[in-house]
Amino acid sequence: MDLTLSDEEREIRDWVRTFVRKEVLPLEPEVLARERAGERGLPAEELERLQAKAKESGFFGVHTPEEYGGMGLGAVMSALVEVELGRSFVPFRFAGDADNILYFANDEQKQRYLVPTISGERKSCFAITEPGAGSDARAIRTKAVREGDEWVITGEKTFITGGNEADFCMVFAVTDPEKGADGGVTCFLVDRDQGWKSEYIDTMGEWGPAALVFDGVRVPHSAILGEEGTGFALAMRWIGKGRYMLPARALGSCERLVEMGMEHARNRETFGKPIAERQAIQWMVADSAVEIEALRWLVLSAAWQVDQGLDSRQAQSMAKLYGGVKANEIVDRVLQMHGGMGYTRELPVERWYRELRLLRIYEGTDEIQRRTIARNLLKGHVSIRGHLG
Repeated sequence: MDLTLSDEEREIRDWVRTFVRKEVLPLEPEVLARERAGERGLPAEELERLQAKAKESGFFGVHTPEEYGGMGLGAVMSALVEVELGRSFVPFRFAGDADNILYFANDEQKQRYLVPTISGERKSCFAITEPGAGSDARAIRTKAVREGDEWVITGEKTFITGGNEADFCMVFAVTDPEKGADGGVTCFLVDRDQGWKSEYIDTMGEWGPAALVFDGVRVPHSAILGEEGTGFALAMRWIGKGRYMLPARALGSCERLVEMGMEHARNRETFGKPIAERQAIQWMVADSAVEIEALRWLVLSAAWQVDQGLDSRQAQSMAKLYGGVKANEIVDRVLQMHGGMGYTRELPVERWYRELRLLRIYEGTDEIQRRTIARNLLKGHVSIRGHLG
């Protein structure tokens, strides 16, 4: 693999790096203050101001195809952009993106849901997880019963990202119990004003997911996204849209954390010497550097396979697993390097500690990734020698 960046790619990476340093990092104290006062992230107007400023420089729809007004960046460049955004815990994202499965909408649905989502006029959420169906998406119990030209949806979804802010959702429900997941699950586009409700779920971090309740919500047959019975395939396409993006963001966080740890180690003295001269600290730095470099290549390898049109699912699971485990080990080391101050809320390390813990759970737990990796190897779907064989 030749991962040398072209001049254009380097310019994109460097622009994002500068934007994060100049525009995003200075907002961290404000975000911390808001969170500790019970607020979430940036005020809407501040996020919109940042997005508008980025759009002026052409950064709009990073992952959106050019035909819809986006940049249409490839997987490797998207990963590199995500690394830079991960260097701050400020929940900033470039405007102009929409869920990948919305591109399967028909023309009428695209005008009602896809185009307004890209423009920022509408907000969506993806609703498949249930209290009894997390990683086992085939176990969903939410049902949709057809009555004439309408479907009646009843059930509950949980841990839905963006569920409190969304004005429409992509909800997955069982439409034919006899067919099971393959053929018996359908995805519906449902506006909030059609009757579903959301409730905030308090967590140890600042994620802010929602529980959604559908109590006999009626939608027209035209609300089906894709075809009836193809919901599970759509769900898997959404879930697998880019697992390498999660460890890519964690990679940026780890780089920033270790930089913070090294700066502290150079300035903090014990027994007459900076702790940077202590072997215990040096080993923490060395181990973290090796793991960061390994994670970088796992992420870029998975992204490169996506760009080449290869089956990258194994590589993405490996990157997701390794990224979650090592990010948690690295933030723990950095907190240890800061000693008691790292444990306080005066520094942002504890905030990162809580945020990175989620990486081992959402969009496929560590255990699910290990199951996937081992199963693929044991069944001969992939080689232990990797994609190069």
